[in-house]
Amino acid sequence: MRKVLTHFYHVPLEHRRDDGRRIASYQKIRNRSDRRMCRWAAYRGEPLYLEELVTSPAHSLIEQSHCATRAKTATNGDGFGIAWYGDRPEPGRYRDILPAWSDCNLRSIARQIRSRLFLAHVRAATGGGTRRDNCHPFVHGRWAFMHNGQIGHFEHLRRPMENMLADDLYAARTGTTDSELLFLLALQFGLERDPLGAVAEALGFVERLAEQLGLKVLVRFTAAFSNGQDLFAVRYASDRKAPTLFAAPMGPQGGYCLVSEPLNDDDNAWAEIPDGSAVIVGENGVDVRLFSAADAPLREPASVAPVARPADKGVQLA
Repeated sequence: MRKVLTHFYHVPLEHRRDDGRRIASYQKIRNRSDRRMCRWAAYRGEPLYLEELVTSPAHSLIEQSHCATRAKTATNGDGFGIAWYGDRPEPGRYRDILPAWSDCNLRSIARQIRSRLFLAHVRAATGGGTRRDNCHPFVHGRWAFMHNGQIGHFEHLRRPMENMLADDLYAARTGTTDSELLFLLALQFGLERDPLGAVAEALGFVERLAEQLGLKVLVRFTAAFSNGQDLFAVRYASDRKAPTLFAAPMGPQGGYCLVSEPLNDDDNAWAEIPDGSAVIVGENGVDVRLFSAADAPLREPASVAPVARPADKGVQLA
């Protein structure tokens, strides 16, 4: 059985392992998580070759692109992307619509690039179209963002969400996914000054908007994002069925990775982050804390008329 974090904790960099055992406060329980699409992996620590997450492990991200074990579908072949931080504030990025397993350039880049902080994503699209602009990670300034999840009835929520964006952020929207729009909405709500608060406010706004329109509220959100200094992640769902999130030490000197599903079969190496949690991987270690969109400041959407309630089958997956 896998281990799961059950409360707020802090892990100093020097205390990441104990003879191969995870931190004593981890509790072993069954994985009851709802399984969703898209897979991603992120790392912060001493510089590491991207291949250590993307291509080399037994269950690497490329392996997950055609043989995922904890997703609703095993194949994630609708594009991929990587964003990495180097000597400049803004991240480098490489994205394509090819399946990750068929892109020889991805393997070459992953073998040659070392980074202290990077994000990688493989996509399974059921909406938004298979195009490069819809591939994660999304980048704006020094921020990089990637997401696994869905917004119910996004086709009815998209316009009111876009209306909340300032002109510069609206102009920055190049794709059509709910993920990119959530990222821009978080930037609008203050991602730069309060990353977790801004994401909570963005998710809470979407939930209240759905209520105002008379729609069933459905937000499932497991995302990683970074400003080039710290790595953040959130696992949250309005129905308590958030896509999975795992964490484990990695690298030579206290690095840490966050993933949609483990990169190998070593159950002792991976801790599941529980639903309703936020993670911060920073200079001094790892923090996991409670997260709720309900605690975010109230920001009412612009006045919109309710729509006829559609069948509950309509969701948008990024």
